[in-house]
Amino acid sequence: MATDSKAKQASIDLETVRKTARLARLAVDEEHLASYQAHFERLLALVADVTEAPIDDVEPMAHPMDMAQRLRPDAVTEDDQRERLQASAPNAEDGFFLVPRVIE
Repeated sequence: MATDSKAKQASIDLETVRKTARLARLAVDEEHLASYQAHFERLLALVADVTEAPIDDVEPMAHPMDMAQRLRPDAVTEDDQRERLQASAPNAEDGFFLVPRVIE
């Protein structure tokens, strides 16, 4: 099955590797492009293999384990110290820290 997927998989050219690196904001040396190209092709072949896996008889899972998650009680555990913490703030109003506008 893996050979069929690899045969169907289109090869990735070096320009696609360069473009992908640029879009991901990665600095890739020219000498490593061929290595990255091979890694991309193997990755896409693996994805093609997984896509072709027979899943007709697999039951969907809502959760990998049939157990309820233990949750802690929703209780206040800290004292309200807002006034003390905001006392040293340069600017606060109605219980909120005020900061300079960044986005206009």
